[in-house]
Amino acid sequence: MLTPTCPRHYSLRNWSGHLTTVLITKFMPIQTIEPRRLYRQIADQLRGLVERGEYEVGARLPPERDLALQLGVSRPSVREALIALEVEGLVEVRMGSGIYVRPITEARARPVSAESPLETIRARQLIESELAAYAAAHMKKAQIAGLRNAVALMQQEVDGGHTPTHGDRLFHLRIAEACENSVLQRIVTELFDERHNPLFEQLGSHFETARSWAMAIAEHTAVIVAIANRSPDAARLAMAAHLSNSHDRFTANITHGGSNESAATPRRKVAPRPARPPAP
Repeated sequence: MLTPTCPRHYSLRNWSGHLTTVLITKFMPIQTIEPRRLYRQIADQLRGLVERGEYEVGARLPPERDLALQLGVSRPSVREALIALEVEGLVEVRMGSGIYVRPITEARARPVSAESPLETIRARQLIESELAAYAAAHMKKAQIAGLRNAVALMQQEVDGGHTPTHGDRLFHLRIAEACENSVLQRIVTELFDERHNPLFEQLGSHFETARSWAMAIAEHTAVIVAIANRSPDAARLAMAAHLSNSHDRFTANITHGGSNESAATPRRKVAPRPARPPAP
């Protein structure tokens, strides 16, 4: 972007020899200022406190709820800020204990900037709840069978010790496909694939467990039942409940939950993509 600096008038002779006055304005390069995401603003403020020595290396940060009150923001926004700082190497999240400051020398120089995982889930809730209602009124039997195959793939992935990303994605995309609207299908695909951004991945490493995926599979099954029963209202509520529960699982209390399961619990081990997804 170019921004004008001090303009100046100059007298020049035109093609006929007459003097004419022209205004010549110099331009200087300047970068466009972009609004920062809320979690990024919180993360930068906490980073500044650490760099100034307000929190020493090894110190435990105040609980998320206290930080939220002090900053005047929501606890989920603080959660995302702390996860961003963990991705950058500035803090360490210890499930069941708290969040601790790591040496600044170990921190990444470039701050992480990605879509908010929790805002993404809320956006999906608004869109996909209506798509589920639409599917209940319009899906064919073969398409409903395709949803059951997607959930079966999820269970297969969990049983194999993998995170059931492929089956999960297939389930949500097949519901979107029922609307036969390419724009909505693209939006649902892009929002789902945000789960591969570094913040989403880090959240998943703490809060996605065999138990959480078992609940997600049960919630998917409830959506299928509502669609198969041709009940748009029930399908809308089932999808909204599923994504609301997903949001809540990612905001569980760090000091009381998360990853106290055995080492055999599937967390972030992703199965190889199947050569061909189950046909509807």
